[in-house]
Amino acid sequence: MVTFKKAAEKDIPQIQNLAEKSWNSAYSKILSKDQIEYMLTEMYSQKEIAKHLKDPNYFYYLILQDEVPAGFIGFEFHYEKDTTKLHRIYLLGEFKGKGLGKKGLDFLKEKVSETSDKRIILNVNKDNPAKRMYESQGFQVFHEEIFDIGNGFVMDDYLMEFKL
Repeated sequence: MVTFKKAAEKDIPQIQNLAEKSWNSAYSKILSKDQIEYMLTEMYSQKEIAKHLKDPNYFYYLILQDEVPAGFIGFEFHYEKDTTKLHRIYLLGEFKGKGLGKKGLDFLKEKVSETSDKRIILNVNKDNPAKRMYESQGFQVFHEEIFDIGNGFVMDDYLMEFKL
């Protein structure tokens, strides 16, 4: 059974651990080890996640399969006018292909429907096979962009949207 547990500050080490494991699995063939380490350090520091958890519009949920942590989702209501941004959804390798990503997106759509937002956006690396999963759940590419993220690294992404 898949459940979603709202994360709190005490869950930050678990989110960091899940991020490290899932990123090294998901991105090892797409990004250099140096870029993965840089992005994990920048995006998943104690300070950065704690800042998100203090924001009343930013939420993290642990994704549990039979009470076992399988991954996490992080999103922000009202990121833009009428828009929620899915900042992150990651699963450990052994939980991929079991419908948990789709359940995570369904959970997100349900949460967004409880707000005034009418759209969900996300970024996905152009070489990430997860793009197909997003498309199967009704997301469409609306833009492409290369983002300079510092330290000589870029993110070459599709920007996708789902309209509720």
